[in-house]
Amino acid sequence: MSKSSRSLIAFLTGCATGAALGILYAPDKGNVLRTQLTYRLSKYREKLQDVIEDLIDKKNQPDSYARAEGERVVTDAREKAEKLLEDVDRLMAQIKSQTT
Repeated sequence: MSKSSRSLIAFLTGCATGAALGILYAPDKGNVLRTQLTYRLSKYREKLQDVIEDLIDKKNQPDSYARAEGERVVTDAREKAEKLLEDVDRLMAQIKSQTT
């Protein structure tokens, strides 16, 4: 796995961890937030595992193919990270609206 792939995975993991901690300390019913968080994080974990398996399965491909796949993975990861951030923003907005 390349250095940029590992960095991207570390970034996404950090985003998910930050989102999880932020939601866990939110002033709402803990069981509701934990249920929502568990569901969403399990979905992101499955997607991340698929990306990792794709990278491992295709590591012996020619360089041009690997480069194209790398760009695709980076684009997909960026889109998924943006989606994760949107989900976190939406959850935070829900939490704020419930506390006011």
